[in-house]
Amino acid sequence: MIKRLPVIFILIFSSWYVTSQSLYMPRDIKKAYQHQTRSNDGNPGLKYWQNTARYDIKISAFPPSRLITGWEKIIYTNNSPDTLRSLVIKLIQNIHKAGAPRFGEAPENYLTEGVFIDSFSINGLMKRPGINQPSSTVQPVRLSKPLATHDRVELFFAWHYQLSLKSGREGMIDSTTYFLAYFYPRVAVYDDYNGWDRLTFNDALEFYNDFNDYTLSVTVPKNYIVWATGDLQNASEVLNPEFIRRLEQSKKSDVTMHIVTTADIAGKNITTQNSINTWKFNYNDISDVAVGLSDHYVWDGAGAQVDDRSGRRASIQAAFNDTAKDFHHMVDYGRNSLVWLSHNFPGVPYPFPKMTVFQGYAGMEYPMMANDETNADFSFSHFVAEHEISHTWFPFYMGINETRYGFMDEGWATAFELLYNRSVMSGDSADEFYRQFRLNDWINDPSANKDLPIITPGENLGQEALGDNEYGKPSLAYLAVKDLLGDELFKKCLLAFMESWHSKHPIPWDFFNSFNQTSGINLNWFWNNWFFTNNYTDIGIQNITTNKQGALVEIRNIGGFAVPIDLQVTFTDGSIKSIHKSPAIWEQNQKQVTISVSGTKVFRSAQILSGIFVDADEGNNTWKK
Repeated sequence: MIKRLPVIFILIFSSWYVTSQSLYMPRDIKKAYQHQTRSNDGNPGLKYWQNTARYDIKISAFPPSRLITGWEKIIYTNNSPDTLRSLVIKLIQNIHKAGAPRFGEAPENYLTEGVFIDSFSINGLMKRPGINQPSSTVQPVRLSKPLATHDRVELFFAWHYQLSLKSGREGMIDSTTYFLAYFYPRVAVYDDYNGWDRLTFNDALEFYNDFNDYTLSVTVPKNYIVWATGDLQNASEVLNPEFIRRLEQSKKSDVTMHIVTTADIAGKNITTQNSINTWKFNYNDISDVAVGLSDHYVWDGAGAQVDDRSGRRASIQAAFNDTAKDFHHMVDYGRNSLVWLSHNFPGVPYPFPKMTVFQGYAGMEYPMMANDETNADFSFSHFVAEHEISHTWFPFYMGINETRYGFMDEGWATAFELLYNRSVMSGDSADEFYRQFRLNDWINDPSANKDLPIITPGENLGQEALGDNEYGKPSLAYLAVKDLLGDELFKKCLLAFMESWHSKHPIPWDFFNSFNQTSGINLNWFWNNWFFTNNYTDIGIQNITTNKQGALVEIRNIGGFAVPIDLQVTFTDGSIKSIHKSPAIWEQNQKQVTISVSGTKVFRSAQILSGIFVDADEGNNTWKK
C-alpha cells in the first residue's frame, strides 16, 4: 500500500523536480521567452513574428561565358516590433573572393572577384553601390528613413559575377552546364532572439533564410533547358509541344519516362527556336531558389502520390549527362524516397509540387532541387539522393537556422537516412553503413573536440567537430529518444513539432519543449544528457551476481550518453535470452544501472550488443563465468 502524501508536499516536490531538470538557456534566448515570442509549451508564443519579402529576380546566362548578370526588386516587410534603421544584405558569392574567411584552403579554380553591384536603390532613391567591399558575404545598408513596424521598403539591385570554375555547391559543372545557387543579393534574417543574422558564410556552415515569395526569370540561349525551384509558368513559350506533353505525362506516370533523350538533343528542337528564351518560375512561402541549366543534359521524370488523403502527386525529375549510369535510376531513387518520407518518417506529405535531382558535384540540398554527384556505386547514389531530398522537411518545411544549429536539420536527415536505408537494404547492411559513414570516425577518435556539446553554436566549432555535432551525434540522439518513447508517441511528437513550426524559425529549445509537451513527459534530463554535455557512447558490464532467483547485471555508463541497452545472456544449456532497455533506464542514475534477469538457469556468459550506438571500448561489453 502507498501512503498518500500531503498535497503541499507533492506541489513542492513537483516544483523542485521541474527546476532540477531545467536546461541551460543563453540569455538572448531567455529574452525571447520573456517577450512571449516563444512559449514554454513548445509552440510559437502569442507575440511570435518573423519578417518576409517578395523577390522578383531576373538573371541571364550565356555559356560558355561564365558571366551571370541579374537584377531584382525586393519588397521587404518589417513584422517585428522594432524600428529598423539599417538592413543586412547577404552576398554569398563573395565567398569566392581572395581573402574571404572560409573553412580550409580554396581549391584550384575556386576564386573569382565576387559580386559587383552595378546599381542599388532604396524606395526609388539611387545609392552609391558602396557594398562592393572586399571579402565579405555580409553587408550592412543604412536606411535614410527608419523602417517602422508593419512598414515595408523597396530595394532594387543590379549585379553581375563570374561563375566559379570549381565550387561544389554551385558553379560551372562543365562548359555548357551551370548550377546557380546563392546567386542573388538577399536580405538577412532579422529574428526575435538574435536580431540581424550577421554571420559570414565560410563555405562549411550552411544557411538561415526567411520564407519569401519568389518570381524568377532565367534568360538563356535557345536549346538550353532550365530547371529551377518553383512552378514553370510559361512552358508553351520555351518548350516545343511534344516535350510539354511528355513532361505532363511523366507527372501522371509511376514509372520513369524520358522527357528529353540524347536523340532529342541532337535534333536541336526541344526549345522554342528564338535566339534566346526566358524561363519563368514562381513559388510563394519558400526559403530560397536554385537553378540548373544545360544544352546537353537529358531529362527524366515520373510522379508519386505523396498524400493519400487528398491523392496529391508530386513530380520527381532528373537532369544529367547521359554518361552518368547511376542517374538513369535517379528518378526511381527519388520517387522511392518521396513516397517513403511522406508516409513513414517524418510522415508529412512532401509539401512541394516537384523535386529535381541535377547532376553536379556537391551532394547539396535546395528547395525542390538537389545538386548531386555521380557515383560508380549505385547504392551510394541512392543514399545521397534520399538524404538531400529529406532536407525538404528540415530546413525547407521548418526554417532551421542551419548556420548556428545545423544539428536541427542534418541530424534529422541523417536519422531519416538510416530508417529509410533499413527499408531498401537489409537491416544489418543499413546499420553497418550508418556506423561506418556517420559514427566510426567520431567514436574512434578520443580528441577533445570530438566530444563538444551538440548545442555548441556552429560558428564556434572547428570543421571536424562540426561534422560530428551536426550529423552523427544528433542523429543518435533522435534515434535514442525514438527508442525511449516508442514509434507511435515519437511520431506524434515529431508531427506536432513540425505542425507548430512549419514556415517558422524553431530553435532547439522549441524542439525540446514541444516534445515534452506532446509526450506528457519531462524529457529535460535526456536533452541535457545528449545535447548539453561532453558525453560519448561507452557502456560496460561492471559485475554480475547470481542467486537462486536469477541474476543482477550491473552496467556502468562510462561515456555518459543515455543509450539503449541490448543485453544478450547465454546459459549453460545453450539457450539465449535477449533483454532490451530503452534509454529511460538511465533517468534516475546516469552512471550505473542494474538489470535483473529472473530464472533458475545457470549463466555462461553475457554480452552488451551496441548496434548503432557504437561503443568506444567494447572490451568491457562481455562477461564470462
